[in-house]
Amino acid sequence: MLYKVKLKNAAEEVILDDRVYEWLISDSYLSKLDFINNLRMHSSGCAVFQKTWKKADGSFKTETIYLHKLVAEKFLAHTKTQECNLVGARNNNKLDCRVENLIYRSRSVASRKRKTSGHMGYTGVYKENNRYRAVISINRKSVHLGMFSTPEEAALAYNKKSREVYGEDGKQNVIKPKKEGE
Repeated sequence: MLYKVKLKNAAEEVILDDRVYEWLISDSYLSKLDFINNLRMHSSGCAVFQKTWKKADGSFKTETIYLHKLVAEKFLAHTKTQECNLVGARNNNKLDCRVENLIYRSRSVASRKRKTSGHMGYTGVYKENNRYRAVISINRKSVHLGMFSTPEEAALAYNKKSREVYGEDGKQNVIKPKKEGE
């Protein structure tokens, strides 16, 4: 069974499977914090619990618990290695915290899976004059894939090479549908 938990500061919901939900509401420490009802959307797009405590000396301490990390530490600790120690979502939805969707990844895979911030909206695509260059990084070296007429063609070339070199761990651009008149 799936549970959807509304975030306090956003319209989005966190997706949990039944064993995660049951653990979050029954764990003595987490239930004392009312953890499940105090999840917020973090600027990174993850679900997070944050609470500030006043210490005995008058200073303050903020406790921050990322939901996806907490779930992975509880249910997937046996899959964590020295190389693969960052938690990611298989479907790239940071609010889908079902155990089957979480995975420990290496830093390089996590970097490849990160959302693009490029001007073209596609990873590995750059505009040069009136054409679009596709480039991919392999073993820390930039590899030119070709020049294309549209950013979508360049993005598809990037996707093909990424799948060939990195398989399931490779980044895939989501090709935007053309607007009418383009």
